[in-house]
Amino acid sequence: MNLRFLTASAFGSMSLSAALAQGNASPASNKAQRPMNVLFLVSDDLRAEVGAFGSKLALTPNLDKLAAEGVKFEHAYCQYPLSGPSRASLLTGRRPTTSGLYGNREWFGATYPDWVSLPKYFKQHGYASLRTGKIFHGGIDDTEAWTEGGEQRTWSNPVNLEPPSPLNENEIRAHYARTTALDVSRASQSDRWEALEGEKARNHGDTQTANRAIEYIRRSKETGQPFFIACGFVKPHSPLVAPKEFFDLYDVAKIPLPPDFASLPMIPTGFPAGAIRPKNADLFINRSASPEDARAMIRAYLACVSYVDWNVGRVIAELETQGLRENTIIVFWSDHGYQLGEKGKWSKAGSLWEQGTRVPFVIIDPRAHGNGKTSTRIVELLDIYPTLVDLCGLPEARELEGVSLAPLLANPDAAWSRPAYTVWNEHSKGITGVSVRTERWRYAEFFGLGAGTFLTDPVNDPHELNNLVHDPKYKDEVETLHKLAAEYVAGKTEPNVK
Repeated sequence: MNLRFLTASAFGSMSLSAALAQGNASPASNKAQRPMNVLFLVSDDLRAEVGAFGSKLALTPNLDKLAAEGVKFEHAYCQYPLSGPSRASLLTGRRPTTSGLYGNREWFGATYPDWVSLPKYFKQHGYASLRTGKIFHGGIDDTEAWTEGGEQRTWSNPVNLEPPSPLNENEIRAHYARTTALDVSRASQSDRWEALEGEKARNHGDTQTANRAIEYIRRSKETGQPFFIACGFVKPHSPLVAPKEFFDLYDVAKIPLPPDFASLPMIPTGFPAGAIRPKNADLFINRSASPEDARAMIRAYLACVSYVDWNVGRVIAELETQGLRENTIIVFWSDHGYQLGEKGKWSKAGSLWEQGTRVPFVIIDPRAHGNGKTSTRIVELLDIYPTLVDLCGLPEARELEGVSLAPLLANPDAAWSRPAYTVWNEHSKGITGVSVRTERWRYAEFFGLGAGTFLTDPVNDPHELNNLVHDPKYKDEVETLHKLAAEYVAGKTEPNVK
């Protein structure tokens, strides 16, 4: 494989076809004569650092083209800022507050054997469910959900359903002792970047993931069986490793630092202590970030984003080559956001800030009236499962907690008043934080250690530098959002420390 394609003209050659054909019926009402296929694309740890989503740095022509041709959801949010719980929520259609699943070693099926995951639901209704790359979190795949590509589970731990309880001083010390021991292992595995060349570049993991997706598409063309192809790219998850060609796209000297950059995690003035974890979990673990090192790390993250974009382009190009584009629903999403030095944080874990909870999210249904438009409505990753069931005309799965986004695919500006919720559980003793995102406001509450609240204005204060929660001008907004937050986590929060 030749990776030297990154001139402007070669980059453009990876672009997608012209605008999708639009029918006269909405996706939900038009039950196509042929079953609709699904191409389910996911990127790991990708915040909304995509050109189409406002990034001034990321070079992402293929994702930008997808966003331009489908419905781009400008305000899409994860339900948990960590891979395992976020993916489990989306793929089971249940909120973390319903399942109690807050960790990376718990498998939903061990506690809820009757729950049918999204790929298994499609498999049960006659689809070839084909997996390549990371879909569920590593080691906790729903193996039986796949016609092909299932991974043997390493972890089958049941969900911890113990009721919330307060931490005591011994538990606090033990908690930080455990995290310190984990830091050593994490640092060696993830706290680095590398520009690959030669054989390593040609055979890197996400390239192989895309290759398998391409093979699935070719075989599906031959068999004619409707497919649910799930293609999960690991990047830009750390370590930030990608072929050198993608690093060469970015001049490290021209990469700006965020306005609230700090060398170590810091609690912003006026915000509760629970808003920032005291240590980083992915990058700059137990070490400070100099401005020079920070720029190099951001460059590596961007290189990984462009690497994902290239692989997405390859998969979409094969879909077009096989003549399957017009009968395939394409979904692109990321499992959660990420902080790249904002407030000194280099991770997603525990982030209830906009960078940690907002994700890029696009749906292309060739029949949708809304294609080519942007929806500013607030949506959740939880909505993907019921949306795909609806669009493909499958029997309604009534127990799902999200809602179908078909009305927004027909009219991206349709009336919509649902907020997005994200939670975090720091000590396995109950929820320690919840955020509520509406089109106008961001609000969060923290419990246990570091208890407190914040209200930020994403329109006038996009970097979340000012906490408005105590400003009497916003008393009504705070009361309304507090009620939403309190109802969402009622009975599930960590009590105050004894």
